[in-house]
Amino acid sequence: MVRLGAAFTLAWTHSVQKSDWQEDWRATPDGLVVVEMRVEGSGAGMEPPEGAVLEGGRYVARPQAAPLKEVMLRRSGATADWRICIDGRCRAMGDMIPADADPVTLALCPDVPG
Repeated sequence: MVRLGAAFTLAWTHSVQKSDWQEDWRATPDGLVVVEMRVEGSGAGMEPPEGAVLEGGRYVARPQAAPLKEVMLRRSGATADWRICIDGRCRAMGDMIPADADPVTLALCPDVPG
């Protein structure tokens, strides 16, 4: 188990488009909430969501999605790994967990003393 904290960014590079995608997430008492997403361009299944605006060369959207109890990520090994960013510092997921860990589930952790 890796603790990410109350706010983190999930980032990845699309395998076909080679475009960067970033999502800012917050942990709330009701679950994980995506608060903003940014994508460089569109195509190959990476269409910016409705209402996205172009800001600084990226499409930016602030979705109004319900909190999720968990977010499942797949790691095929055939593409660049997911990146987790906290306070502006990004690390490949493989730096935090075993390279063959698949799938990876992001979820709220109960408070554990200690």
